[in-house]
Amino acid sequence: MERIIKDILEESIEVKEAFIREQSKQIAALAEKIASAFTQDRKLLLCGNGGSAADAQHLAAEFVNRFQLERPPLPALSLATDTSVLTSIANDYDFDQVFSKQVAALGVAGDVLLVLTTSGRSKNIVKAVEAARKGGLFTAALLGGDGGKVHQMVDLAMVVKSKVTARVQEAHILAGHMLCHLVDYILFQRHSSEGGQSR
Repeated sequence: MERIIKDILEESIEVKEAFIREQSKQIAALAEKIASAFTQDRKLLLCGNGGSAADAQHLAAEFVNRFQLERPPLPALSLATDTSVLTSIANDYDFDQVFSKQVAALGVAGDVLLVLTTSGRSKNIVKAVEAARKGGLFTAALLGGDGGKVHQMVDLAMVVKSKVTARVQEAHILAGHMLCHLVDYILFQRHSSEGGQSR
């Protein structure tokens, strides 16, 4: 059992280190894009399935409440949390549309859609990205494996090169926490640390 624990730890560290080394510029670029959207009265939409739905909800809460820095709430919304909306769309239409209909209803040009999917092939995620692009939203994705179809669809893709779902999700939440930290830094700390005034 201890050997299994050690192997999992080593694999997790290896996957996360490789991902962050390869994708650090993309993570920073997405943080800038999200911060810019917030300063223009736009919002961040997030969605995913299963564990990725939980991660989307988790990250939205970090922005709306706070991460580590005491600061005003920031407009982020998980599309995976309203059970009445999700079940009505799935029942009346199709589960493939549970996110795309919400993007069409709630998204406006200049918003950011961040999708989380370990495969990059989930039909409801593909349709959400299509709806976002049609509506003028900036699209970004946290992906796994080869990135799937979504990799080629979004404006900014970050791929964890692992086929193990658990390892991919562990890297995704690390990247998500980095995004929270960086957005706070950009909006509330960068100018003061550079000798200017904080927002």
